Amino acid sequence: MRDTLKVGDRVQFAYEVPASKTVPGLYPEAKEFSAMPAVFATGFMVGLMEWTCMKVLAGHLDEGEGSLGVHIDVSHSAATLPGQTVTVDAECTSIQGRRIGFYVRAHDGIETIGEGRHERIVMAWNRFEAILGKKAKAAGVAPLAPVKE
Repeated sequence: MRDTLKVGDRVQFAYEVPASKTVPGLYPEAKEFSAMPAVFATGFMVGLMEWTCMKVLAGHLDEGEGSLGVHIDVSHSAATLPGQTVTVDAECTSIQGRRIGFYVRAHDGIETIGEGRHERIVMAWNRFEAILGKKAKAAGVAPLAPVKE
């Protein structure tokens, strides 16, 4: 990772919620989720927050590097309907070597729908792929294909 990332760096990212990102779409095979109202799912909100944090890091990674989410502590305090736009603000709050901390807040144009903190680790993809290769062998499953940049 380059030394260009600074505490206080931030990104704002807007995303229109499609019907596919609602609770019934989270695990379509789960009848419990299928029976719930079609509002923006917490799992997809967390993913959107992670995506925004990745955008904060985007110009600061060396070639062959990426980031992995390692901690999430956020609320989901209000429902959002398909068709509404969720705007996520992500701000870098700490840099401790490869561990980067963020404050995240999501708003749907009417109210805050979630906020909290997130941490990511910056890692070379080839190192991560080697770790996964060992795990795949131990688990008796196929290894993942290499990360495409």
